[in-house]
Amino acid sequence: MKRRQFVASSLLAVPALSEAQAAKPAAQKEMYEFRTYQLRGGGAVSVFDKYLREALIPALNRQGVKTVGVFREMGKTEPPKVYVLIPHASAEAFGASGAKLAADTAYQQASNEYQTMAPDKFPVVRYSSSILSAFDALPQMIVPGKSDRIFELRTYEGYSEDAVRRKVKMFNVDELPIFYNVKLNPVFFGEIVAGEHMPALTYMLVFKDMAERDANWKQFSANADWKRVSQDPQYANTVSNIIRVFLEPVAYSQI
Repeated sequence: MKRRQFVASSLLAVPALSEAQAAKPAAQKEMYEFRTYQLRGGGAVSVFDKYLREALIPALNRQGVKTVGVFREMGKTEPPKVYVLIPHASAEAFGASGAKLAADTAYQQASNEYQTMAPDKFPVVRYSSSILSAFDALPQMIVPGKSDRIFELRTYEGYSEDAVRRKVKMFNVDELPIFYNVKLNPVFFGEIVAGEHMPALTYMLVFKDMAERDANWKQFSANADWKRVSQDPQYANTVSNIIRVFLEPVAYSQI
């Protein structure tokens, strides 16, 4: 399928991706900051939830970041983990975010209790952060509805930068149209430009439940276009390892 045909068909298949979004130039692609927080046990989760809900997310919203995602892994994980997805409008917006937080008096007041907790009570043990650049074929995040849903986060590591470049091209040109056709519903696709697992790319899909997820991946594996594309020599050896995590949104998540 040609690129022009893909853009037109994806707009029809996914109404949440507006015509204006699809028309934006590559320079206006979103940047994603994806944080993974490791928390202490006990009441750490509720303390951290309060910080995110009452301090950080409202402050990011004031910066123009309207859809901050907060997730936990499906099933109980020890130690507890919280995943935070922050979509910035551009690299410049991401770069300015920290200074804006530091100058936001409402944020400073709302986060004071959290920031001044004693070291042995502080809820976060450590967090990692990855910075991702949105794909050309999906420059803007698609925010799903608020019905019951689960998210699948997939990271594809490549053995070299060229391998990841070719996999990104595979998605942009050939693979994303197949995703839409079999309802592997994307939220975002991004190439990791700084963070863990490099060189790599990460994307997120959304489903109603695991049954829908399994059925749609089965359709993908059987799809004739996928079988053809997967045999294309230019895409050989593009993925050396896949990391997969299933996530559920918390009640106050904006995604």
